[in-house]
Amino acid sequence: MKNLSILGSTGSIGRNTLKIVEMFPERFSVKALTAARNVQLLAEQIELFRPDMVAVLDEDHAGKLKNLLHPATDIEIFYGDAGYRQAATFEPVNLVVAAMVGAAGLMPTLAAISAGKDIALANKETLVMAGEIVMQKAASKGIKILPVDSEHSAVFQSIAGNRKTDVEKIFLTASGGPFLNRPESDFAGIKPDDALKHPNWQMGKKISIDSATLMNKGLEIIEAAFLFDIPQEMIEVVIHPQSIIHSMVGYKDGSVMAQLGIPDMRGAIAYAISYPERLPTRQPLPDFVNIASLTFQQPDTKKFPCLSLAIKACKIGKTLPAVLNAANEIAVQAFLDLKIPFVDIPGIIQNVMEAHTVVMNPTLSDILDADAWARKEASMITGDIGLKANI
Repeated sequence: MKNLSILGSTGSIGRNTLKIVEMFPERFSVKALTAARNVQLLAEQIELFRPDMVAVLDEDHAGKLKNLLHPATDIEIFYGDAGYRQAATFEPVNLVVAAMVGAAGLMPTLAAISAGKDIALANKETLVMAGEIVMQKAASKGIKILPVDSEHSAVFQSIAGNRKTDVEKIFLTASGGPFLNRPESDFAGIKPDDALKHPNWQMGKKISIDSATLMNKGLEIIEAAFLFDIPQEMIEVVIHPQSIIHSMVGYKDGSVMAQLGIPDMRGAIAYAISYPERLPTRQPLPDFVNIASLTFQQPDTKKFPCLSLAIKACKIGKTLPAVLNAANEIAVQAFLDLKIPFVDIPGIIQNVMEAHTVVMNPTLSDILDADAWARKEASMITGDIGLKANI
């Protein structure tokens, strides 16, 4: 029996994780859940899974949650950063599903590692911001970090049983998002509803916009570099519109190992939380005859400059990836709030990156300071129009 703490249980990854738990009650017990503002769904999850504790954004939402629960419900409700850390370090838990969105997931994940919990990592921003610190801490504690992102899960599975010294290249596949075949001249009219319509995957709002800009693939490059301890130059993004091959690993003898499956996150989640076993989740195998062909193409970084910005941040490293991530989070939210057009997202990120003085050998405090600075800088310019990335 694995005792789980699910950080971000009301998001897409969290909900899908609970679907798997529901399928295998004899294997998993939910001990802690966290959410931000969606206390209605969290209340329903509490009634169904009966965790010992939960945490929400603040005291106000804790009160709202308490009012939604049956008076006889025996559960501790925590809130704020301290509450999230409590859920991440809860004593009965032996596996933390880190599924919070954005930079908010970094500190709870670090707290879980310090407490000796294995991590099923869906929060890529944790490694984007502080990959070296996180991986070193995990290694020192003997902690397993199991990837939940479909691409990193695919790489993890394709490396299994092989020597890392034989790896020549990692190929991260990308669907290309909803605008792969849309002319760049039409990008100025893109609305949030357009960008949220991913052709293959059902995801949350933030990651859907990142997929539309290809920033998500850029963040995944940074995550992969730390997760697999491999130089950025050995990681290549390949557009694969069918989303059947989730990623590939090339070896020095010319062999390529690929992990394939239907585009459904439950496969990667199930593998992470049950590792090294595979659960009979009853997901269908790809229908190769009807798929007929699997195609590939290079990403267009002129059309999608966010990918180049992320590669630049990965090459320079230090505090720049944290700045990239923070500026992107602010810009994406501004677009969702209809404050800026879609085409301004890369320009805002670039402006903030160029204004940043990179800190060498950063401490965790330096990274958090860079994150806060970048958010302030991006917030000051999210009303500007016509910012273009010049990479």
